[in-house]
Amino acid sequence: MKVWQKVGIGVMVAGVLGGIVYYSITQANKDVVTVQTAKVGNEHLVTIVTASGQITPKTYSNILAQGIGPITDILVKEGDDVKRGDILLKIDNIQPTADANAQKAGIDATESSLESAMATYQAAQEDEKTAQANLENARITWDRGQELYKEGLIPKQDYDTRKTTFDGADSSVASAHAKVLQAKAMIENARHSVEQSKDTFLHLNDVLNKTTYRAPIDGIVSYIGVRKGENVVPGIQNSTGSYLMTISDMSVVTSEVMVDETDIINVRLGQLATVTVDALPGQTFTGKVTEVGDQAVLRSSGLASTQSTTGSQEAKDFKVVVTLDAPPKGLRPGLSSTAKIVTAEKADALAIPIQALAVRSRKQLEDAAKQEAASRNGSGSGVTLAASKPDTSSSDVDPKKDDIQGVFVVRNGKAVFVQVQTGITGITDIEVTSGLKKGDEIVTGSYKALRTLRPDTQVKIDNTTPAAASTDSTT
Repeated sequence: MKVWQKVGIGVMVAGVLGGIVYYSITQANKDVVTVQTAKVGNEHLVTIVTASGQITPKTYSNILAQGIGPITDILVKEGDDVKRGDILLKIDNIQPTADANAQKAGIDATESSLESAMATYQAAQEDEKTAQANLENARITWDRGQELYKEGLIPKQDYDTRKTTFDGADSSVASAHAKVLQAKAMIENARHSVEQSKDTFLHLNDVLNKTTYRAPIDGIVSYIGVRKGENVVPGIQNSTGSYLMTISDMSVVTSEVMVDETDIINVRLGQLATVTVDALPGQTFTGKVTEVGDQAVLRSSGLASTQSTTGSQEAKDFKVVVTLDAPPKGLRPGLSSTAKIVTAEKADALAIPIQALAVRSRKQLEDAAKQEAASRNGSGSGVTLAASKPDTSSSDVDPKKDDIQGVFVVRNGKAVFVQVQTGITGITDIEVTSGLKKGDEIVTGSYKALRTLRPDTQVKIDNTTPAAASTDSTT
């Protein structure tokens, strides 16, 4: 046999042997799935709800117009610090000043009338006393005259004169008493006039005072909505008055954020939070939740859901207020902010990566259990595709629930589906309260493998870091 024939036969034999080896390897790895794994361990888990909103002062006051007239002076500008009582703005006060001054003069006149009435009253009282004294003297003279007349010691004319004098004195007393009552009534009338004049002056003086606007609280002038020379009007019925400016007390600062309806159930008063402000990059501020809204707010319109006249399934938010512990100087109302609220925290919790969780239907697992039993009895194929029926004896498991949550645990080279119960959720990990123990090796990827992996499938572990995809750059 020639050499080239021998070489050809050797090549053919090598090719046949290589094909047999390749076929064997291919068949052996036919049902093997390459996966990434991780060990179950203990982690410090923190559940955070993130929401966006804006910086708002806890206390602020909107200054609205209370009188009518043009603005004559604006004594502050935005950003100024003011104290309670400081003058902010003035409007024209010529007419209100004249009205108040005229009424003050009217008060002086009515008070003079009151003093005159009181003097008249005192004089009437003195006259009444004099009349009473004259009456008493006339009565004595009349009584004596009656005795003398009976004894015939005085003539009839003298008797009549004494009687007439007595009757006249009695009438004088009645007249003096009537003048006293009249003078007393004049006093009351004058007093009411004084009170009425003072009330009118109080009203006119209030109108005058409303031409000068003062700061109702300590704070900063955060907004001015008018200019000098503009006319302002007060509110009428359901219409608010002209909006002049806002005074904000920035000593207590809050971040008012809108929390999604799916997260609000976990937010409670007193929970800790960290706040960042877009205008202050790199800085983080601590705070606490001090208010949790009970009314849903429509995300599109900002109206409360009870204000909507039509049914809507759109997303809703709830207002949550976080009060900052130590707000820095320079914060202004309306600055965009983001709050991260810690709704749950647990140290040394048994945790797994969130992506390791998988869901399989009860029917899939029951079918897999049947195939596993058949395979063990020798009636199935040579390849095992399913594991035993998962444990559903936990009191937390709903026997009627179709979907079962669990993870794939690597045991003896196979991915065994184990049902788990979960607790709080961190950023990338989630707590496992039952079903696993520390050190268990679970399947964490790839996503495609976890999505299609069947219980009790043979797996090959490859935890090498994937090489970054190279890109060719052209200039």
